[in-house]
Amino acid sequence: MNHNTPVPPLSLRPLRHLAEVHRRVMTAGRLRAQGVSVAEANEQCRPGGPWQQLLPGVFLLHPGPPTSEERLHAVLMYAARERGTGVPSQPGAEDPHRPVYAEAMITGLAALTLHGFSSTPPLLSLDRIDVLVPRMRRLRSAGGARIVRTSALPAPEQVTGLPVAPVPRALADAVTELTDAGAVRRLLTEAVRGGHCEPAAVVRELNNAKLLSRPHVVDAVDSLLAEGRAIAEDRLYRMVREYGLPDPVWNVDLRLPGGPHLGGLDAYWPDQAVAVELDTRAPRQDEDALWSEYARKREHLERLGITVVHITPRKLRDAMEQQATVVRTALMASGDRDPAAYVVVLPR
Repeated sequence: MNHNTPVPPLSLRPLRHLAEVHRRVMTAGRLRAQGVSVAEANEQCRPGGPWQQLLPGVFLLHPGPPTSEERLHAVLMYAARERGTGVPSQPGAEDPHRPVYAEAMITGLAALTLHGFSSTPPLLSLDRIDVLVPRMRRLRSAGGARIVRTSALPAPEQVTGLPVAPVPRALADAVTELTDAGAVRRLLTEAVRGGHCEPAAVVRELNNAKLLSRPHVVDAVDSLLAEGRAIAEDRLYRMVREYGLPDPVWNVDLRLPGGPHLGGLDAYWPDQAVAVELDTRAPRQDEDALWSEYARKREHLERLGITVVHITPRKLRDAMEQQATVVRTALMASGDRDPAAYVVVLPR
């Protein structure tokens, strides 16, 4: 040990220096900035020593197993682009030693657990923590860190002070590693039932990850879309009731008398010739074809004088009052329009 080091090894300092996780887990670069050489750090990590190396270039400054928080920070320190280490902080000043994790975020099962999922394992039981980085980073999976690469890094969400992938992206990264159909279904269902995200966002990420060719994923997605539609329909009923809209006829098919089928609608006000259609399309490979079908139906109905209000599940969730106003305005405007063609209304 070199006792002429200007800053004493951190293990010899008072324990208050280890009060925060970013003081208990440090990179070789940050240790160097505090006067601890790599050789000294390695000496501290000898068998029975006070420190341990969790990942290449990342040290835990106490003996014994790391906490889940320490593991998360260690994985991010390993994967992130390290910023400048600054100088020792002054009392009351923002701590320059607090790490800033650039171009790295927790994803997969660990991210879902951080987002509050109950169907994911506790952090301490995960053998590896997934961390998302740009595709061009030269990094390998090591120890308890599994590197996941992406060509387009999403904007991270801050959860307990950590950068965490948004739920749809974290789901796709988790599902990539899962072969159990029940586990996949539970995750996707909780994402929607728990209000974490809309089905369409999940399916978009699964499609981007090329997971929709796996039969057990497709089955889970079908259940997810059915679940999402049921939730959206329930919100539509609530909107009509809570905002005092007149009662429509629900879930109907329209036909021309003796003529062709015009399509199904979620709600229809025959006296005002106003229809509501929930847009619960899933963004799959056939999205363009499906959208063309939606557009054709809408144009046909509007040529017959029927106003079609398209509502997405997300708008119903986040802006129900605004959507109620759109429908009410369409109902009130019906008196100013030419009468609609006569159509036959059938239960769907």
